[in-house]
Amino acid sequence: MPEDRKGLIIVHTGPGKGKTTAALGMAFRAVGQGLKVLMVQFIKGSWHYGELDAAEMLGEERFKILPMGRGFVKVGAEKPDPEDVRRVEDAWQFASGEILGGRYDLVILDEINYAISYKMLAPEPVVETLQKKPEMEHVILTGRNAHPALLEIADLVTEMREVKHPYQKGILAQRGIEY
Repeated sequence: MPEDRKGLIIVHTGPGKGKTTAALGMAFRAVGQGLKVLMVQFIKGSWHYGELDAAEMLGEERFKILPMGRGFVKVGAEKPDPEDVRRVEDAWQFASGEILGGRYDLVILDEINYAISYKMLAPEPVVETLQKKPEMEHVILTGRNAHPALLEIADLVTEMREVKHPYQKGILAQRGIEY
């Protein structure tokens, strides 16, 4: 059977846990197939996550993760902190250049959906860049509340739905599971 190859646009969204974890699993699989992977983290930045060490063990030439945020972002009635907006804008400029540059086979835009839904980044430039990406490059976008324009251009959309969570029993985040 002939192999039809195409770079996919993949969205992991929804209120349940596992969006970044699913993207990391795909990254691990891609590295195992000899692909080069870049993950740009739009919100994460202040904590040390286990995936940073795992990617380092694989080697930066195979799997590079760049936390470019400050961590959790305050949202609500207030406008986002200008420093968080600046960091999101910087992360997008970098990620957009890397996508269009074609150096990676898979680019993960971790938590970009949050940045868009929090009005820190407009969806239009993201859609425009994805429409211009190299044909064989895969891009994964993670985070809750994916914008309808991103869902429209995606080849694959998975929605994570929470059924049960340990927080409901008062169990805190577990090393190796949540971070």
